Amino acid sequence: MMGNKSFGPPVVMGDESIMSKKAHGTSDGPVQDNLRWACDKETADRICNFNRHYAEHSGYFQTKKDYLNEATKTENEGETTTDIKYYDSNSGNLLFSAPKGRTMQEFLVESRAHGWPSFRDQEVNWEHVRVLKDGETVSTAGTHLGHNLPDRTGNRYCINLVCVAGNPKL
Repeated sequence: MMGNKSFGPPVVMGDESIMSKKAHGTSDGPVQDNLRWACDKETADRICNFNRHYAEHSGYFQTKKDYLNEATKTENEGETTTDIKYYDSNSGNLLFSAPKGRTMQEFLVESRAHGWPSFRDQEVNWEHVRVLKDGETVSTAGTHLGHNLPDRTGNRYCINLVCVAGNPKL
């Protein structure tokens, strides 16, 4: 990983205590029963709550027809005016909204190139997302989301779709 690092604004750094052992791995409970885009609950629970380093397989998001259909619909409705909301699979908190500052096509091209949905700073809801000093990206509820892997254009958050397939918190 990246070691001990600090990422500049707008990144909100988190403390390792966010990922401390809780009632269900690193979270208070299991992932939601009815995840969006037909994401697998068992896979999601393992990656979100009992994992700190591994991920769903590269390209997993591309196997989710419901997700790709929503993205295509979003793109056709007005590339930069409509976005998809991504909610924590455990808590239901809003974590990401994309695309922002780019088209859905640009978001999907970048995501396909890296194998995971790839978010940029302006697409992160910093109220509920933190980055740890090794680049691990987590929710404030203790959900492992993925990693911040900066590139030449800035911070890039490679996020597991199963970890952001939750339904909105009521």
